[in-house]
Amino acid sequence: MDDLKYQELDRLTAELDCELVRDEPLSKHTSFKIGGPVRRLITIYNYEPLSGILRELSRLELPYFVLGKGSNLLAGDGGYPGVALVLEGVFNSAAAISIENEGMTIRSGAGVSLAATCVFARDEGLTGLEFAWQIPGSVGGAVYMNAGAYGGEMKDVVKRVWYMDTEGRLLDCTGEELGFGYRKSAFMDGGKIITSAEFKLAHGDKDEIKARMDELKARRLEKQPYDMPSAGSTFKRPKTGYAAALIEQCGLKGRRVGGAQVSEKHTGFIVNASGATCKDVLELMDIVRETVLKETGVELEPEVRVIGEN
Repeated sequence: MDDLKYQELDRLTAELDCELVRDEPLSKHTSFKIGGPVRRLITIYNYEPLSGILRELSRLELPYFVLGKGSNLLAGDGGYPGVALVLEGVFNSAAAISIENEGMTIRSGAGVSLAATCVFARDEGLTGLEFAWQIPGSVGGAVYMNAGAYGGEMKDVVKRVWYMDTEGRLLDCTGEELGFGYRKSAFMDGGKIITSAEFKLAHGDKDEIKARMDELKARRLEKQPYDMPSAGSTFKRPKTGYAAALIEQCGLKGRRVGGAQVSEKHTGFIVNASGATCKDVLELMDIVRETVLKETGVELEPEVRVIGEN
C-alpha cells in the first residue's frame, strides 16, 4: 500500500520540478554522520511546489519532516519511514528591510544558514544577532527550537514568521504568538513548515559587531569539540546548574558506548568518536541521564531531536 502512495508522490514531484532521491542515507545530511535511509528526500525550490507537496503528503498520510542543516538531529539506524523535505531556491535568501521608527529588520529564508544571516546583519551594520553567530543550522531550524547561546535566544529577535500548514496555505504569525520556551516553539506541535523569518535588529557599529562575533567564535572553538561529529549540546540546561558540569562531576567524561563518547573537551557533547550508531548514542545518553539523576537528583532532558527507527 505504501509503495503505491510513494509512486503517486513521485509522479507529483516530477510534475512540480522538485528533485527526488530514493532511500538516501541520513548520515550524509546530519552533523552527527549517523542515520539510515529516508524513503524519499525531496528538494523544493519555490512556494507553489512546496504547497503542492504538502497537500499530497497530507492526502496520502505520509510522515515527513524538514531537513535543514541537520545540526541538531539524531537519525535512527533503521532510517526514517517517510519523507525528508529540503528547502532551497527562494527559501535560501536574506534581505534587509528598513522599518521607519523601528530600526531595521532582516527577513531570511528558512533554508539560509543562521551563520550567513548573522554575517549579513553584521555587513549591514545591524546588531542583535551576534549571540547566534556560531550556532550551527538553518534559520528555520533555529526558530523551530528557539536556539540560543551566550544569553540570547531566537525569541528575543524574531518579529514575524511565515509558514505553510498541512494544507499548503501560506500563513504568518508574530513572534509573540509562537509560544517560545526554552528550546521549544509552537512549531514542535507538528505539520507546519517555516518558510521565512523576520528579525528585529538595531543599528550598530560594524567594528563592534565584528569584534563581538570574533570573541564568541574564539570561545566556542576553545571549548567545544569541533574535531568530531556531533549534534551540538546533547542535553538542555537543567533548572539548576549546567548539564556539562553535572556530567563531569559524575565522572562521565570520556565514557563510551561503541563509537559514541562523552566528549573529553566538553562533557555537554556526545560525539561520534568512531563509527557510532544511533543505538550507541541513545544507550550512552541513557547512562548519562541515569547516572546524573542517581548521583545529583537532577533529571537531564535531551536537546537533540531523535527521528526514525532503530
